[in-house]
Amino acid sequence: MIAKILGATLAGFIFSAVALAADPVDKAVEEELRKNLAIPSMNLAVESVAASEIPGVFAVQFVNGPLVYANTSGSYFIVGDLYAVAPDGLVNITERSRDGERLALVEGVAEADMIVFSPEGETRAHVTVFTDTSCFYCQKLHQEVPELNKRGVEVRYMAYPRSGVDSESYRQMATAWCADDPQDTLTRLKNRETVANKVCENNPVAAQYELGGKIGVRGTPAIVTESGQLIPGYQSADDLMVTLGLE
Repeated sequence: MIAKILGATLAGFIFSAVALAADPVDKAVEEELRKNLAIPSMNLAVESVAASEIPGVFAVQFVNGPLVYANTSGSYFIVGDLYAVAPDGLVNITERSRDGERLALVEGVAEADMIVFSPEGETRAHVTVFTDTSCFYCQKLHQEVPELNKRGVEVRYMAYPRSGVDSESYRQMATAWCADDPQDTLTRLKNRETVANKVCENNPVAAQYELGGKIGVRGTPAIVTESGQLIPGYQSADDLMVTLGLE
């Protein structure tokens, strides 16, 4: 919304910089930025201010809004991603910072509220997958789960009914989460078998759908790695092993 209002984006602006640890922000600078970027008429309030990798440019996170990059006084700012040019290619600094935030949110969900498929032997890594039983590529990815388990990758499912919480896909997802055998029920639904709806109270589907939106899920499947990286879309077991650095 803010990007549309301002008509500005950082995409395409590549800065020749190396990612360094951010220095503390001078208190006076932080206060100036908070004062100048708080715009009640646009419902803008500053949540946090941090130094960016570019001298004189600050990363400002709005409450329930985007991360922007502002000058010292806050008289100008740009909406979009900050890139660094590294020896081995481009590094999306902004997305990397999102990884940590995303990981913290995902790790805040109890494993008991997920549907988990674990390897029989050593677990080398795990991925968290936001899924929808009616999604073709979710069904396709689920067929790869036995192979991922065989290679030591645990798959932790969270629910993301694409049509929202007042939909048949929500009721199917809730049915899996409310089942006596969630793994088997989820598998049957993804195999397009008919399963009677069973929506129990206090199921976690709506909360997980909301969480998915917060961390940037826009479609399914959406895979979150142990580092917090978000991988949108389907990957085969072979491709995912490469992505995880396990092959």
